[in-house]
Amino acid sequence: MTTASITRQVTDEELGRYAEFVYERTGIRISPQKKTLLSNRLRRRMKALGIDDYDAYYDLLVRLGVNDPEWDAFLQEITTHETYLFRDPNQWEWFSKVYLPDVQSRARRGERKKVLRIWSAACSTGDEVYTIACCIADRVANHSQWDIEILGTDIGVGALEEAKRARFSKRAMNQVSESMRRRFFQQVDDETWEAKPVLRDWTRFRQHNLMEPLRARPMDLIFVKNVLIYFDPESKKTVFRNIDKALARDGLLVTGPAEGISELLKQYERIQPWLHRKPAK
Repeated sequence: MTTASITRQVTDEELGRYAEFVYERTGIRISPQKKTLLSNRLRRRMKALGIDDYDAYYDLLVRLGVNDPEWDAFLQEITTHETYLFRDPNQWEWFSKVYLPDVQSRARRGERKKVLRIWSAACSTGDEVYTIACCIADRVANHSQWDIEILGTDIGVGALEEAKRARFSKRAMNQVSESMRRRFFQQVDDETWEAKPVLRDWTRFRQHNLMEPLRARPMDLIFVKNVLIYFDPESKKTVFRNIDKALARDGLLVTGPAEGISELLKQYERIQPWLHRKPAK
């Protein structure tokens, strides 16, 4: 195997081939403006494999199945985005001080069972999942009496394996209060924290492509944030249909601030720009 030494960017033709290939498999669009970014990330994978030709690497990817480690490594390179616990504080303020108290109040009145199903779609390394768990552990009284499940899904196997380890860097923990750190995490070393069992017992992770239906019980609440911006209009319609099917009637959907799906949410009640309720009937 040769030592990879390619330094040029992908050509427009090469970019088009990669972009169409990624779109066919994932529904994610790579814009021409991402040419430099894609070139850099492709070269990183090619160097690791000792490949010095964009076409050769493309041919390799086409032959790989979706569970192949190299396909996953490639996917992680082109879809990596920043994540940390308690990102978007106003949403967690709502979740802790409005949503969870309301759920408990309705359970006390016998209007709902002590069951809570939450889906974190495109969860990456699990920061959002464990933020959800932190809030529940902090705010739900007698939570051991509840049936709680927090599902985290992502298209990338590597990200999910990291999520299952439930370990977070000092930077990822920066927004976690001292009280929550003390109660729900343990420090592994100067740079790493690990979630305690009280959080991990509620969580499960699995691979899932948002372009496909989710096989799961109806969800009370779905978080799908900062991911739909990578899909074109037709793919967004498919993803939204799958999310809508997974959400229970009267369930709530939390999105990012610029997902571009307002047209798809016309039947939903708009509570906040980022918060929508599915019709009860």
